[in-house]
This record gives sequence, C-alpha cells and structure tokens, in this order.
Amino acid sequence: MSLDLASRLDTRIRIERKLVAHDPQYGTETVTWTEFACVWAEVKDILPSRAERLADNIQIGRRPVRIRIRYLAGLSADMRIIITNRTHQIISGPATLGRRKAMEILAEELSSEGAAP
Repeated sequence: MSLDLASRLDTRIRIERKLVAHDPQYGTETVTWTEFACVWAEVKDILPSRAERLADNIQIGRRPVRIRIRYLAGLSADMRIIITNRTHQIISGPATLGRRKAMEILAEELSSEGAAP
C-alpha cells in the first residue's frame, strides 16, 4: 500500500458478519451479527450526499459512502459496516485495488421515518 493511501485511513470501522441459527423449539431463523474485523478506513460521502424517496408513505433517506481499507481476506457483500454507531449495508464490492493492496466498498446507511398521510 502506498504511503499516501495509508495516511488517509483515519476512521475506525467495524465490519460484522451475519450468523443465522435455527430455533429448535419454533423452527424459525434467529439472526445475530458478530464482529468480523475492526480496521482503519478512508470514508467519503458520495455526492449528492443525501437522497430521499417516498415509498408507501415512508420517507427513506439514503446516505451512500465510499470506503477504502487495506486488503482484508474473507470480506464479502453480505456483511455490514458500523461507522460511529451508524449501520451501513454493503451495496457494491468489495473490489480489490492493486495486487491485494487495498479494497473499496460502496455502502449506504438507510434510515426511515414515517410520513404523515
């Protein structure tokens, strides 16, 4: 990794993976999230930084971000990322940059708020 990219890794993020277990009594799935890695990252908002849409009277705000980290084996698109207590879902990537020097991920924080009918 170049010194330039390493100096831009200024935000600590937590990457979590989903664990699905089956409840033996009811036969339903139980989803829990467990920490996969805690790494330094470069986090940048993608312009326009906020987009909103109205779906079934629910106001949905999207906040996309581009995240760059050092190469991390095992990272996949079904994981989620926590940035300062905000949960983001991975929407694209992870893409490997260089010869396994770094990775780039596109993620977005989803928030919903009920709109008055």
